[in-house]
Amino acid sequence: MESNYRIAGIDVHKKMLAVVVARLVNDELQFERQKFGTTAEHLRLLQQWLAQRKVQEVVMESTAQYWKPVWRELEPYHRLHLAQAQSNRAPRGRKRDFADAERLVRRLVAGELILSYVPDPEQRLWRTLTHSKIQMSRDQGRIVSQLEAVLEDAHLKLSSFVSDLLGVSARRILKALAEGETDPAKLAALADRSLRATPAQLCDALSASATLGDLHRQILRQFVERWELLERHMEEVEQSIASMLLPHQQAVARVAEVPGLGVASAHQILAEIGPQAAAFASAAQLASWIGVCPGQEESAGHSSSNRSPKGNRAMRRILNQAANAAVKAQGSVFHGFYRRLVARIGHNKAIWAVAHKLCRVVWHILHCGESYLERGIRLNKKALKQRTNRLVAELKRLGYTVQLSPLPSEVSA
Repeated sequence: MESNYRIAGIDVHKKMLAVVVARLVNDELQFERQKFGTTAEHLRLLQQWLAQRKVQEVVMESTAQYWKPVWRELEPYHRLHLAQAQSNRAPRGRKRDFADAERLVRRLVAGELILSYVPDPEQRLWRTLTHSKIQMSRDQGRIVSQLEAVLEDAHLKLSSFVSDLLGVSARRILKALAEGETDPAKLAALADRSLRATPAQLCDALSASATLGDLHRQILRQFVERWELLERHMEEVEQSIASMLLPHQQAVARVAEVPGLGVASAHQILAEIGPQAAAFASAAQLASWIGVCPGQEESAGHSSSNRSPKGNRAMRRILNQAANAAVKAQGSVFHGFYRRLVARIGHNKAIWAVAHKLCRVVWHILHCGESYLERGIRLNKKALKQRTNRLVAELKRLGYTVQLSPLPSEVSA
């Protein structure tokens, strides 16, 4: 560290920031200390205070969500680093705010901090949208569980005869129940003809509708309204994500082609690692950041565990779900890879190995600009054509331009 180089360390809290500025004097670091609030006015004062001291770099802890306003305020003016809090832990009983900030600077200079990947502002907005959509999807799952509990309490066995409790047929029945319909035959007639349950079975399942109380009908109406509200919000968020990723529609389409993935998964992947995965120099580095590779716990030349490290939760969830779907694609590379492993290491480890393989494929697609070419041994052409048509229809619905081109002759499609 040069004598004229300035580094600031910030210990971030909800209402207070403990800030230190380090400078080198006689080969020793000396610190200037100052406290600031976290309101917009105090953050502007912080930026001015750092500018007066000619600070070039700033390092802060990733404390909950409280670091984000500080980051946004300082981002245009300084080179920023976000340290994982675990890598800056103090000895027990010796934790103080300014000491924590000073430790951040010392460990940054020594290269001992674990730094987090923080994407650019536009990509952070993509993340916000995709995370909101996932949260709304989870809320929908909770509504289904709560709705089924209410129906069981009212002795309405609708969930025993429909696969989707808030599908088209079931929703029509629930709306009629909420509006006061008491005749089981009329309720059963609202079901679609393709429903596997017979009218007699539905009449039996809905026989308690004749005595259903007003309170249960009110609750059913509220559940349906909440579901439809979430559905509208998810559609709005999905359209917003698609419009923001329109400049990268080719990357979205290439990722969506991978077995187990789709348009929604491609949106989430680009939001997490970027449209070119530019922050990751290799597929191995991306797998390590996600935590989808073997770990290492070595001491005295002996590794006691190869358990995967912790990593990006969103990407781990996406890859795990995609791996479970990819191994069901008969004849695909992932299906064959899974079948070779599952008998030897079991389902969970084999799925995790497939997730690792998917991670490397995604890196090559984004970082190297490549397209996915299926080299499985037995491809179901009819199923592949159906999946292609579904992807094309979904991409067009979101406003993307889709152009299909023939694959090389040596690749079956």
